[in-house]
Amino acid sequence: MKQIITLFSLIAAPALAEDLSEYGTTNPDEMTWQRYVEDAENGKTGMALCSMGYALTKSGDHDAARTLFLNCAEDGYTGAMTWMSQLDNNGLGGEYDPDAAAEWDRRAAELGDPVGKFNYGINLMRGHGVAQDETLGRELVDQAAAEGLPIAQRLAAADYDLDEVTPDADNWKYAPLF
Repeated sequence: MKQIITLFSLIAAPALAEDLSEYGTTNPDEMTWQRYVEDAENGKTGMALCSMGYALTKSGDHDAARTLFLNCAEDGYTGAMTWMSQLDNNGLGGEYDPDAAAEWDRRAAELGDPVGKFNYGINLMRGHGVAQDETLGRELVDQAAAEGLPIAQRLAAADYDLDEVTPDADNWKYAPLF
């Protein structure tokens, strides 16, 4: 008899279960990449979410990284701005767009980010994605160097020779178009 009661209880349990749908997802994935992307698609940002874009980029999922970085950049995270620049400058998860890349670097630089200053300084020195202004470019590189950015210090010590910090495989990208 005990077995029959147990069997009946197991069969009836789903029918007696409470409907929790009014409470939304009651046991969501919390630590998956998919969850972070879903949160970004819903407009959420935050330090942990923004940092996940790095892992997504390094794994090759540039579309998902772009989703995270775009929201975070628009929310003022300068590190996400410099990553958006990297994605745009290399056509990852979108079209190659040097103008957009330079604009992300400019925004990060204006907010005081040393990497943004360095990158935008190089953009200015090359005239890549922005009108060429070697003097302002060097000033921004010097600011980044003074703030302790090692690659900026290296470039300044090399008398601003851009070959010091750029692989020669990228020279085609930075050549004048006229």
